[in-house]
Amino acid sequence: MRNFPREWRAEVRRTLTGSPDVPPDWSLAFAQGDDPGYYLPGSAVWAVHGGMPTLIAGIRSLLMQTLHPGVLAGVHDHSNFREDPVGRLVSTTRWIHAVTYGSQADALAASRRVQRLHESVHGKYIDGQGGVRDYSANDPELLGWVHLTFTDSFLCAHKVWGGRIPGGPDAYVREWAQAGRLMGVDSPPLSESDLKPQLDAWFASGELRADERVAETVAFIRNPPLHPFLKPGYRVLFEAAVLSLEPRYRAMLGLRRARLGPFPFPVTIAAQVTLAVVRLALDRTGPSEHAARARLRRLGVA
Repeated sequence: MRNFPREWRAEVRRTLTGSPDVPPDWSLAFAQGDDPGYYLPGSAVWAVHGGMPTLIAGIRSLLMQTLHPGVLAGVHDHSNFREDPVGRLVSTTRWIHAVTYGSQADALAASRRVQRLHESVHGKYIDGQGGVRDYSANDPELLGWVHLTFTDSFLCAHKVWGGRIPGGPDAYVREWAQAGRLMGVDSPPLSESDLKPQLDAWFASGELRADERVAETVAFIRNPPLHPFLKPGYRVLFEAAVLSLEPRYRAMLGLRRARLGPFPFPVTIAAQVTLAVVRLALDRTGPSEHAARARLRRLGVA
């Protein structure tokens, strides 16, 4: 007889880590290394990235990133996200965890690996004013937009569905600026009050654009080829990401808040329940954090 709960748990783990039953090797490797890393237990980054709202934040940041035509051109022209969305998710997760939980050497190596992959990602795109421009995935301008959307999304999702952030939102923005610098971002924001003006400047610049390619990508993000076990929960998390977007971005993306007939769908509560259910499929403390704590104990770091 099929064990549906076990199959569901395995599918959740496979989708998020690439491994259905054992921790992936790349996460266990964080127990190695000869320095504490950029972040420690009790940091704002550990608090935010160790929480389940990251699932919503990831969807939200992808939606926002589609609005920059240069970023979207790189994804469409060079990425295999349609054929292997899970592989792309795991690759991104691996980089986030390396910077968050790994040693400084791990974080630097992971960032350089991404930068090497980006070296072949270049071409041309039509900008927000209709002109043709060159793009490169290692362009600090494009990396800046990706960093802003990531930071804003992870902070926003944690505010709604997460717990307290040590040091508050400013601490998270300031700490995660190091990740931006590792990737080559010029002048990443250092506080929440610095983050919003930078996002506002992008919106006012006219560089962001919504067109058929954006609509096509949003449709894919709304309904990716996930295992049927995961689709109901993913749908709730997608709607949570849409709810958390500022109205101006929702309008550009052609998205609306979910409704049940004439009534708003209780997305906030539904997402909280969904995140709690997904948590059942995972260890309370993830393998990357376990490995990082083992490294810190070995190094004698409190």
